[in-house]
Amino acid sequence: MRRFAPLLILLAANAAHADQVQIAVAANFTAPMKEIAARFERETGHQVLASYGATGKFYAQIKNGAPFDILLAADDETPARLEKEGACAPDSRFTYAIGKLVLWSAQTGLVDDKGDVLGKGTFARLSIANPKLAPYGAAAVEVMQKLNLFSTLEPKFVQGENIGQTHQFVVSGAAPLGFVAMSQVFEAGKLTSGSAWIVPGNLYTPIRQDAVVLRKGQGKSAVGAFLTYLKSEKAKVLIRSSGYDL
Repeated sequence: MRRFAPLLILLAANAAHADQVQIAVAANFTAPMKEIAARFERETGHQVLASYGATGKFYAQIKNGAPFDILLAADDETPARLEKEGACAPDSRFTYAIGKLVLWSAQTGLVDDKGDVLGKGTFARLSIANPKLAPYGAAAVEVMQKLNLFSTLEPKFVQGENIGQTHQFVVSGAAPLGFVAMSQVFEAGKLTSGSAWIVPGNLYTPIRQDAVVLRKGQGKSAVGAFLTYLKSEKAKVLIRSSGYDL
């Protein structure tokens, strides 16, 4: 027991200082966030309580008193708006990832590597995220407008509440193809299944995804520890490999 005493003391000390951090996470960042949270919990002893969904919905929930400590948004406008409205800690906002938009189908060969399938219109439905709530949906609309295809394709829209539901519509076959986040269908730089067109960045406004500490999270040790971890090189490597730029 004497040999294990220092270890037991250390574990007890860590447990005494362990805390919870409640994080609202944009749906597109679900996969990397789950891995980051697991690693963070193992290394710090803090607990992550993450909720995943549309950034627009999180904004409404936060304004109505939702008990989140941190928002990991799918855009930079929502955190900036919260900052302006005094709903977050001063000078806490930063860009944690830059998202990439992909036109994807679960079917091999349906989507070509130039996105010409959009102009051909040989499909019945097209899945996109609600552009009023989800920045990836707004980016998809911007792409179709620049390609002069929006009015033609709009009647085919199957609209998801967030990018997670949008992706699921394509997986389930409710729509044969859809605009999703690269992080949902690529792993370590390779397409995991189906066929895809990585939409050129000049067709939509960069999807800068900002993080911000909300008022409830000010001064909490777990909040500071999580943000430090999110900015670490270990987390950055994972974020890049999940289909984001930094």
